[in-house]
Formats: sequence, C-alpha cells, structure tokens
Amino acid sequence: MQTIGISGILRTEEMGKTMEQPVVVGLDIGTTKVVAIAGRKNEYGKLEVLGFGKANSKGVREGMVQNITQTIECIGQAIQNCLASNPGLEIRKVFVGIAGQHIKTLQIRGNIVRQNIEEEIRQEEVDQLVKDQRKNYIPASDEIIDVIPQTYTVDNISDIYDPVGYSGIKIGGDFLLITGDSQAIRNINRSVERAGLGVSDLILQPLASSAAVMCEQDLEAGVAILDIGGGTTDLAVFHEGILKLTAVIPFGGEIITSDIKKGLGVMRSQAEQMKVKFGSALAEHAQGNAYVNIPGLRGLPSRHISVKNLAEIIQARMSEILEYVNYHLKQTGLDAGKLNGGIVLTGGGSQLRHLKQLTEYETGLNARIGLPNEHLAASHLEELAQPMYATCIGLILKGYHIHENAAGGKDVPALQPLQTPVVQVQPSPVADTATSSVPRSRERPGKPRMSMRDFMDSIKHGIYEIFKEDEEYRFPDTDKRTMGNDPQ
Repeated sequence: MQTIGISGILRTEEMGKTMEQPVVVGLDIGTTKVVAIAGRKNEYGKLEVLGFGKANSKGVREGMVQNITQTIECIGQAIQNCLASNPGLEIRKVFVGIAGQHIKTLQIRGNIVRQNIEEEIRQEEVDQLVKDQRKNYIPASDEIIDVIPQTYTVDNISDIYDPVGYSGIKIGGDFLLITGDSQAIRNINRSVERAGLGVSDLILQPLASSAAVMCEQDLEAGVAILDIGGGTTDLAVFHEGILKLTAVIPFGGEIITSDIKKGLGVMRSQAEQMKVKFGSALAEHAQGNAYVNIPGLRGLPSRHISVKNLAEIIQARMSEILEYVNYHLKQTGLDAGKLNGGIVLTGGGSQLRHLKQLTEYETGLNARIGLPNEHLAASHLEELAQPMYATCIGLILKGYHIHENAAGGKDVPALQPLQTPVVQVQPSPVADTATSSVPRSRERPGKPRMSMRDFMDSIKHGIYEIFKEDEEYRFPDTDKRTMGNDPQ
C-alpha cells in the first residue's frame, strides 16, 4: 500500500489499513557535504527520521553552486544513500536550504488602505499586504527569496505583532526583504531538478537552523544564532520574537583548514584531520609540550607540529569571524545588554574545542552549542544529534510549518513570519505544538465591537428560535443560510 506525503512516499501498511503519513525531505547543499534527511512528525510532535544520506560535496564554493554537473552527482549520491537507508521510501520533492555571500537583506515598509473599514481586519488582508512587498524594486540581477514581517501598524497604533481583529482604515508594516542573486538561485534549482527532484521551496539556511536548535523562549529573550559552515558563517539575530538581521560572513571551516595548511606546511587532508582531532579555538588552553606527528612524504622524515601553534592559527581566524559578529550586532543596536539568550553556535564548525569560551570572551555574550536533538524522536540516530545536521533537520521542520499552513487554507507559507518549534519538557499525546508560532504581541485586541448588521442578525436569530416550531412563522430558506453567521 502507498501513502503519499508532501515531499515523498512511504510504503507502509498497518492493521490492513492505509494510513496517511506526510513525509518531508530536507536537502542541505553545503560546501563540504550534501545531506538528505526524510522525516515525519509523530503523535507527540517529535520528528521521526525515516531516511538519512550524505555525500561529500563537490562543485559548491562558499555556499554557491559553481559546477552544476558535480553538484548533481553529489545530490544524487546523497539521495541514493537516503533511499538505501529505508527501502520503503520514495523521494519526489525536497525543501532546499540556500545561503552564500549573495544573500542580502533590506528593511522596507509598506501599507494598504482597506476597502471595507466597517469590518475587522482579516488574515486575507494581512497576507495581501505581505504579498505586495514582493513588488518592491530590487536590482535586475537579484530575486526575492522571502519577505519576513516584523511589526504592523493600524492607523496610529504601532508595534502590533498580529493586526487580525483590529479595526482601522490603513494597515502598515515593517518587513525584512531577503534577496539573492538570480543566477545563484537558478543554479540551485537546476541542480536539484536535473537530479530528478522537485523543489518544494527554498529556505534561508540560518532560519532553518534556528528552527532546529532554538525555542520560543530563546527568540523572545533575544538571541543570535551563528551557523559555522564549511564555506561561510551565517548569522541570524532575533529580538522579542522578531527576526532583526541576517548576515553572511565570508569565512567558515574551510578557510581555517586552509590557514593550517599554509601556516604549518602540511597537506590539506592532514590539516583537516589536525583541526578536527587536536584543534582548539583558545591557544592558552592548548598544551605547550604536546605535538602531532606528521608522516613524511616519499621517504622524508616525519614532522612534529606543536598543538599550541595549531591552536593559535585557529584562534586567529575564529576571532576574525567573531569580530564580524560584533560589527553586525552593533549595526542593529543589539549589543550584549539586549540579547539575554546569548549566542547559539551550530554547524560543523561549532564543534571546535573551546569555541564557546572564545565566543563569550570576544562578544561578552553567553554562548552554547545548538543541538537539534530536542526536536527528534527518541529513536533517532545518534549521529543526527550533532550541530552539523541542524540545517537539514530545520528544513524538515520549516517544511512541516509550510505544509500545516497550506493545509489550514492560509496563503503562500513562505511569506509567513518565522515559526519556531517549542521544546516539550515532558512529551504527552496532545495536539501538535512542535511548530507553534513565535509570540507576536503582548497586547491583544479587545472584544470586537458588534456592527449594526451583526446586531440585527442576532435579533433575527432570536425571533427565529422563538417561532421555529410553528410552520406558519418559519423564515424562508434563503434567510436560514445567513442567519447567525458573520458577514463575509
């Protein structure tokens, strides 16, 4: 029996009945690796991993596809490995992460004048306002990836996080417009499609990572997420539940490996191994009398590399990355006093020893390593509970958010504000809360004022209830259909 999901198919049969099991597939095309993960939510709102595959990445540099042919091969290998891990899985579409130095953000403001000011503001009007922001002028070489609402205004009332239910003439809003290079976006889409897959949506990688490693309380308190990838480091800053900033720092784990290769005169593979096994982000914590033995080439004598020298090279580059972080935080006015949630480190580069301590020293903010395991079901592979897989797992969570919004009849989910999973302290069989939305406002609209039409309808409904038993006084069927309903 087949059960069709939103991104794939899972062949399963339980007690002779076919059960609908939506399957979401995330595809993370990185500089050093390509990861494909298929998952679905269980009854507790946790993510069950149905398939997992990865492959070494070729053809991608600094988060951008440079060689389409090589990228297609790597995507195909990751997908095949994912399918091999679960023979009952069939993948058709994927949610793809996007990052790179071509990503730009622009703060914009827009507003619309309402047609029917007698009625309360409806969700459809808010969705239309968000849609209209895609008509803003951007350079011809760029393309809009996402529009992130921040706060709204209704007439003279400002700092509203959800205007639905308010009454007014004009709705305005502040938005974060995220754009990317059209050619870079086209290369990603072409690579995925030529690998035999469809693109369900492109999702900004730092937003996907935030969905995997942060909770509602983090976003409300104010937090910065630093996703240290192979080619770039992505920064996203949230304050009072709102995305305030995204930025791409043009350095990642690959540049550190390159620094070690050049500084110590070793091969690239040796530099990567030393970084992973013996590297530290704080030179003062490295042992001064410890050395790494590097075998000589073609009969040459072996070399002894100081672990302290290795740490000094790593610390120099990581300090430079953190200087960029400080710069962006100051540009937005969100310094150490406003980000009570501190910095969350994720991505493969976050596994460097003593990086947490260096981050706290350089930024003055508390730091922690962001792990995606809090949103995974208990049966997940231990390997997946690592920072390097946060982006891919976040793509699945964001994909579920998009699916749930679409199922609820809402508009294009990619235009909706960021929704982030809430950490469940003790899982219980309750309604799904794993993608509950970030709190949008501390102020709520008061009880809606009844319009004259509503008042007359209520009187009409009351009269009908009194005389409904008497056929002589029954209202016509056309009246019954509208009786007691709010005007549309």
